[in-house]
Amino acid sequence: MIPELEPVASTNVAAIGYDPDAEEVYVEFLPSGLYSYSGVPLPVFQDFQGAASKGGFVNQVLKPSYPYRKL
Repeated sequence: MIPELEPVASTNVAAIGYDPDAEEVYVEFLPSGLYSYSGVPLPVFQDFQGAASKGGFVNQVLKPSYPYRKL
């Protein structure tokens, strides 16, 4: 089940969310849609929440380190 997504201030990312039980991060991109990243520990998601550039964090941390899929 997809958690409630929180809107973020970003030119590439509309909203983000986290399922702590599944350790899954959800990212809604503008305009390409919703993706999930698996096996992401809570501290990494918290870093993502606080990142100045959400798109940069996705490209530098999430994409290279965690499997992802388009939902």
